[in-house]
Amino acid sequence: MCGRLSQYSGIHDFVAALSMPNALANSVGELPLDRYNVAPTTQVALLHLQGDLLHADMVRWGWRPHWAKDRAAPINARVEKVAHGPFFRAIWPHRAITPIDNWFEWVDEGGPKKQPYLIRQRGGAPILCAAIGHLPDADEGPAEDDGFVIITADSTGGMVDIHDRRPVVLTPELAREWLDPATPKERAEQMLLFEGKPSESFEWFKVDINVGNTRNKGPNLINPI
Repeated sequence: MCGRLSQYSGIHDFVAALSMPNALANSVGELPLDRYNVAPTTQVALLHLQGDLLHADMVRWGWRPHWAKDRAAPINARVEKVAHGPFFRAIWPHRAITPIDNWFEWVDEGGPKKQPYLIRQRGGAPILCAAIGHLPDADEGPAEDDGFVIITADSTGGMVDIHDRRPVVLTPELAREWLDPATPKERAEQMLLFEGKPSESFEWFKVDINVGNTRNKGPNLINPI
């Protein structure tokens, strides 16, 4: 995880799920995002705090430090290493939430192609994924090295049959604490390691193999088969 996701709700739906009273600076737009097959390296709606304002911005999915230009930019960061390794040191303090409707994983079931599965929260509520990044500055505008990664942890329970890793998903209360710059880094790490939502909070089902082609964009991609 996580290599493909959906953001089809509107940004105000995601903000409502976050239950955050801060004023919103929205550069994403008012309409539903209607993105059912979002791939790495593309722009993804992200929520982050700057001062007292909650910002909704489109940010590139993937980031690498300036000294790592010889490798592809990761799209995910392992929770076991993200707080202490040198690779993400520059962005570890810059916390964000990637709000999504679902994500996809592929399973080898012996057929000619791997079978994609859609994973979503039971009840269909938005999923609040912990993320870090080099984030847009409202005073300076977007920068060339803006980008973010989603933080992942080991899967437990039944989800391990789908994939051995999954995003760290926070409750709205924890997501607000995660975004708060006043939250100490040590507390932020503990949240990621021990307080993410368990596998029992999610459900998953098979979807059309056409989700594997990023040129396919329609809402039919999220229907169970």
